Amino acid sequence: MHHRLAQGCGVPLGRDCLGCETRPHSICAALPEGDLLDLQVLSTSVRFGTREMLMVQGQPATSLYTITCGCARLYTLLSDGRRQIVGFALPGDFIGLSLAQTAGVSADAIGPVMACAFPRAGFSRFVDARPTLLRRLHEQASHELSLAQEQLMLLGRRNAQERIVCFLLGLQQRFARIGRASVTVPLPMGRQDIADCLGLTIETVSRTLTRLSRERMILLVPDGVRLLNAERLAAIAAG
Repeated sequence: MHHRLAQGCGVPLGRDCLGCETRPHSICAALPEGDLLDLQVLSTSVRFGTREMLMVQGQPATSLYTITCGCARLYTLLSDGRRQIVGFALPGDFIGLSLAQTAGVSADAIGPVMACAFPRAGFSRFVDARPTLLRRLHEQASHELSLAQEQLMLLGRRNAQERIVCFLLGLQQRFARIGRASVTVPLPMGRQDIADCLGLTIETVSRTLTRLSRERMILLVPDGVRLLNAERLAAIAAG
């Protein structure tokens, strides 16, 4: 069990699935109240401190997680030792879904993270008896595949500015889906993380953000970016 927790996810640990604010945005939304209470028995609330690992690529994946607070970084290590970030998990995201018994990616906490943990074997039995949840998981897997395909297109066909603008707009849309719609986009990840996700250098990310700010398309604020000119940003993203 993980106990370290800094500021940012300071709510008490508990397993009140019916009152969980993340529930409407997670796979749990597919469950009726009775099944949700059964899932609650199966789950454990866990905390991860900054940089603490949720799973390690190539090692046994004994647990699956729904993020309830904070942001996790998903990445793979390339053969030359470089890190390729493949995504960021926000509240409501389910990670660890794989047919393999070992983790296909590593995941660690960017700042404090809280999650519901499910034992893989018990969760598999639970899902097998509930076709509605199984369909929701299939939808989740299809969504993750779509994101991976979008990521490949993002890296292969766009210049640095287009990649960064697409990243910011995509993150804004993801926060909106979990009830946090705003022109200010939180950036829990650092610029090096953004660079490793977009196939850029940290210098390029910093220069591009500065240029977008100078051209009054964005405003750099503490821990985030405010999108000032939605039309111009959308035009850039459209290529």
